[in-house]
Amino acid sequence: MWPILRKRSPKQAQGQAWEQVACKHLERHGLQLIEANFTCKGGEIDLVMRDGDALVFVEVRQRADRKHGGAAASITPAKQARLTVAAQVYLMRYRSVPPCRFDVVAIDGDQLDWLRNAIGF
Repeated sequence: MWPILRKRSPKQAQGQAWEQVACKHLERHGLQLIEANFTCKGGEIDLVMRDGDALVFVEVRQRADRKHGGAAASITPAKQARLTVAAQVYLMRYRSVPPCRFDVVAIDGDQLDWLRNAIGF
């Protein structure tokens, strides 16, 4: 399910590693991975997962520490708009749109926080 990137920068490789950490954490809490790194012209969604009947769009953010606001604070309004566009494109494949939410997995140093319903949709 993880896409193979032809040319990965060290930053992209590190980002994908943190996405896998986040995915494993969510799977331990009962979520099921549907797709990783969904990309469209309008944006990208790190993880698309299922939580019961709900479809969960997950943004994974990592920072070394919280000195500059932390991982969760790094999700700007522009990033939220791109996530919303990508989610709308993703949902076009469904005849009947399931319940949805945006979660954030914020990793600051060794601290992982799962923020449910973190972004309005």
